Amino acid sequence: MIHPENNEEYKGLTVNSGVEQPARVNPYLNRDRFRRRQLSVAEMVEGIVKGDITILSQAVTLVESINPDHQAKAQEVIEKCLPYSGSSIRIGISGVPGAGKSTSIDVFGTHVLERTGGKLAVLAIDPSSERTKGSILGDKTRMEKLSVHPKSFIRPSPSAGSLGGVARKTRETIILCEAAGFDKIFVETVGVGQSETACHSMVDFFLLLQVAGTGDELQGIKRGIMEISDGIVINKCDGENVDRCHMAATNFRNALHFFPKPESGWLPKVLCYSGFYGTGVKEVWDMIYEYIDFVKQNGYFQYRRNEQSKYWMYETINEQLHRSFYNNPEIKEMLKNAERSVLGGEKTSFAAAGELLDHYFS
Repeated sequence: MIHPENNEEYKGLTVNSGVEQPARVNPYLNRDRFRRRQLSVAEMVEGIVKGDITILSQAVTLVESINPDHQAKAQEVIEKCLPYSGSSIRIGISGVPGAGKSTSIDVFGTHVLERTGGKLAVLAIDPSSERTKGSILGDKTRMEKLSVHPKSFIRPSPSAGSLGGVARKTRETIILCEAAGFDKIFVETVGVGQSETACHSMVDFFLLLQVAGTGDELQGIKRGIMEISDGIVINKCDGENVDRCHMAATNFRNALHFFPKPESGWLPKVLCYSGFYGTGVKEVWDMIYEYIDFVKQNGYFQYRRNEQSKYWMYETINEQLHRSFYNNPEIKEMLKNAERSVLGGEKTSFAAAGELLDHYFS
């Protein structure tokens, strides 16, 4: 097919390129006007200690960043905030998906702020996608009362593939929140799993949320998470579900008798409550404060915090070694050859790993 513009009778004509299109962005726009000024370490620490939420949020963003420069600055801020930290009650909240963790945090937080005053920080861990590495970060939408409360600070954070879902930097964020004057801190995990061990190692009281119909006493015994729980609460105890909840509470109490007594000397309690109707909330908080008083009197409170500090020191060492190993240029090249040797049946996985580690440490 011959296009008209290629026809011989039109060869004297030329096709214009068209009108030049204007830029989509205003050329007179002053970008520096909208660029946020970078605060110094001293300014950031001063703002955090004064309780400035905006500066606290910026500091948490630095802590979560993987940029080496941001990490170095974040560590300086954390070190200078350490003298102002340690005076809060740290509470970890976990449970199966759908147990009502976010709703419970909203109810518990609102109740304690109205009852005792003070300030509450909620660190909600949101699971990251294994495929896209993204997170919804939507837990704040379920906390309708706390999200508008002037004395609360809610920070959703992506798990980013860290240990079982508890964000790797949550412990450092706790220090910043305490320095900002938050005397009550909630750490919400993504669900039941390995994340509970990490969460337990950064809180004073570990609360497990359950729902009725999850099994009998035998199921309770098999769940290792019950061994680290300081209190168990059966949620959704309302309407026709009341009898089932009390039956589930009895089953959990029976199961707890098969566990060895915790180091704290505290026998975990099992309570029923309704997050939707807000019944039984006072009893849950009475249990938490009773536990805090109990462990402070027998010295376990400070002992547990000291053990947590040691735990996170070793965790940080493991993380740094892991990152250093896989970012080593020589190791990156050797890994490809090692993979081929293992897949080709020339070496076992253990032998290949041993050679890589020997080369790295030598």
